Amino acid sequence: MAAEGVPAAREALLRRMYEVFSTDERDAFVPHCLAPDVDWPNVLDGVRLHGREAVRAYWARQFAAGHPLVRLEALRPDDGDAVVATVRLGMRDAEDDHWAGTVEHVYRFGGDGLVTRMDVRAAASDA
Repeated sequence: MAAEGVPAAREALLRRMYEVFSTDERDAFVPHCLAPDVDWPNVLDGVRLHGREAVRAYWARQFAAGHPLVRLEALRPDDGDAVVATVRLGMRDAEDDHWAGTVEHVYRFGGDGLVTRMDVRAAASDA
């Protein structure tokens, strides 16, 4: 299903990001989706990360603690050229996938089409 108002290239990039996040393809895909100086939230520690390697290390830490899941539920345009992804968060254990709440990931892009910044906020329906 197409995300109305979201440029096709950005939609394709974000859909692919969510497809590979919980797989072994995640690290290899980073240069194809994140700008070298990407600004990314570390929600575990409440700080901002800068650069692809910092994001990779953060994801490795998340996967060392468990198997996080994110399920893309919707994409829509936001202020300016940002795109909002509504996502359901979850964790995988030995028995099953366990889904929790929904949040919004807000993406900003550079001229090369790569993500330059991501922010996390409460889902509009939860605000």
